[in-house]
Amino acid sequence: MSEHQDGPDRRHRRPDGVSDKTVEALGSLSKALETTERARGHLYSFHQLTGGADLELDRAVRLLREAGHPEWADKVQSEILGRNVIPGHWTFQVVEAYDDTYYRPFRDLERSAVDELAEGRDHLYEAEMKEARRTAGHPDHSAVPGATEW
Repeated sequence: MSEHQDGPDRRHRRPDGVSDKTVEALGSLSKALETTERARGHLYSFHQLTGGADLELDRAVRLLREAGHPEWADKVQSEILGRNVIPGHWTFQVVEAYDDTYYRPFRDLERSAVDELAEGRDHLYEAEMKEARRTAGHPDHSAVPGATEW
């Protein structure tokens, strides 16, 4: 049996003097940021899907012309192809505005809160939840990667 870690590693242990409420609050802040990360991913999906659709319009315009419908080809080309998704913005500009206005300030604030209130230790709420739910001695419930407890 190799030596094992009893509990989370140092970077996932609550610093002295950090209250339950602080750990819970930082956990909630982190969860909100994680949700924002997912929203940002959807925004990039929106960006890529809209761009792909716009590129496919080139084919639609060509096929409408080949099919003998130049008026419809002209209409698609002038009305939709390259159109702004909101006034003055293509999707890349929406992504940039989101990043500048919301995402980066949120990410930076969350990092500052963890640094100041928990000595930079991330995921304390989750680490404590893991510790409470572990089955001591079970090899698939080890506290840290690489630890064996049988």
